[in-house]
Amino acid sequence: MPERWDVVIVGGAVMGCSAAYWLTRMDPSLKVVVIEMDPTYARAATALSVASVRQQFSNPVNVAISRFGVGFIRDFQTALGHDVGVPSLGLRENGYLFLSGTAEGAALLGDLAALQNGLGAATEVLDPAGVQARFPWMTVADVTAGSLGLRDEGWFDNMGLLNGFRAAARAQGVVFRTDRVTGLSRSGARVTGVDLASGTRLQAGAVLNAAGTRGAEVMAMADEVLPVEPRKRTVFVIDAPNARHPDAPLLIDHTGYYMRPEHNHWIIATVPTIDPAADPEDFSPDADQFEEVIWPLVHARAPGFDAVKVLRLWVGQYDYNRLDQNAVVGRWPGTENLYILNGFSGHGLQQSPAMGRGIAELILTGRYQALDLRDLGAERIVEQRPFPEAAIV
Repeated sequence: MPERWDVVIVGGAVMGCSAAYWLTRMDPSLKVVVIEMDPTYARAATALSVASVRQQFSNPVNVAISRFGVGFIRDFQTALGHDVGVPSLGLRENGYLFLSGTAEGAALLGDLAALQNGLGAATEVLDPAGVQARFPWMTVADVTAGSLGLRDEGWFDNMGLLNGFRAAARAQGVVFRTDRVTGLSRSGARVTGVDLASGTRLQAGAVLNAAGTRGAEVMAMADEVLPVEPRKRTVFVIDAPNARHPDAPLLIDHTGYYMRPEHNHWIIATVPTIDPAADPEDFSPDADQFEEVIWPLVHARAPGFDAVKVLRLWVGQYDYNRLDQNAVVGRWPGTENLYILNGFSGHGLQQSPAMGRGIAELILTGRYQALDLRDLGAERIVEQRPFPEAAIV
């Protein structure tokens, strides 16, 4: 006989763990199982993230999601409601600095700052002289404006967040199983079974796809199409002995890279010009990317980067939403019990507290309660109706 569960969650990284935590926090009687292929999370986007949080988004819903997220992250132990051995996520609020290089870009930063501040953020728009005054180690000849958020923006312990959610979910009765989903059985609008590589079949009142870069594979098992694919990002840790600025913000440079301090070093990356879908098993770094693309740009921005050394590098993969690079959350159209948390395109970690809470509300009550996430719903995917986010990194 198949095992029966109230909710089967496919994918046990930060989204799956957050959803499991919130479901059983809201209804302790639920039987929830999380299926995860690799409990070491060695290749999970959560583990390979640069672990940042910001308020500087272009859509009000994304700002609101991160407003909740940063509060949860800052007061993690209290917000979680469990002592899971992770008393703090070490939030370092150095802020984000977005630089623009055109008059249109400067105007956009001003408009976005007004939107963000109206929702409780603290974004300040600086002219080039203001950027230079705050960060004298930068050159600003090509800069038209910078938007800086020094409150509620920074970076934190990514695995602490994941492990905290997972431990709290377990304490609330969630079962975590190491296995791989190989099939979904469907009868009309309902998913009737979840097949595992071990040969086990599960029945569920609801199935949640939180499978990250393999989310499209899971949807295909239900004969549905999700335009989400893996995209590779090579991240470098560098030492620049003439440019050690541990209090610097996370810089998003309009010339095409981002970087942030990591103690006395820097984490730095770019979005490659040629950016095809990747094999979900491909974690081979583009080691030439730093010398050929990134270093000339960062040296032009800050002459102190004249002498640099790459200390290490790694590859992470985004679950990249081709339609609009925004999250896909909610019940899948045309189904009664198939739900999705996917397509975060690089900003999922910071959104996981609010997204897990939202999907739990939807599964349990049929509607969102704390935050209205309908703009991010899967209906727009089926209808090919983009809901773009301008501030994508």
